[in-house]
Amino acid sequence: MGFAIIPYISNVAADAMESVPRSIREAAYALGARPYEVALRVVFPAAISGIIAAIILATSRAIGETMIVAIAAGQRPILTLDPRETIATMTSYIVQAATGDQPTGSTGFYALFAVGFTLFLLTLFLNILAQYVVERYRERYE
Repeated sequence: MGFAIIPYISNVAADAMESVPRSIREAAYALGARPYEVALRVVFPAAISGIIAAIILATSRAIGETMIVAIAAGQRPILTLDPRETIATMTSYIVQAATGDQPTGSTGFYALFAVGFTLFLLTLFLNILAQYVVERYRERYE
């Protein structure tokens, strides 16, 4: 799953770094900064809100990717901390439970909606957190 979200993080983070005004970079060069100093001490701090938001949004996207998670994690409902064991994630449970007919009002019916609602709330929370980080740490330039 990490390899699937790396392009997303790098693209959004690159956009955040490119949005730092050229005049700020040129001012740092005029003061005698080297290119790596400009990148690490000027551009990176100015774009940190966009970089953190990219990581949070990519995490949110990774949580919601149903088929990649279902294939990577497996479909066995075992609770373990061992990363070598296959487990049942929320998305794989939805895939597994939605393939059969769940009678209305049954425990499986309510569990399916509870898992979907929990997944929705988790994704919503991560999106709100990303929006907060962007607004809180945004650098505004004239």
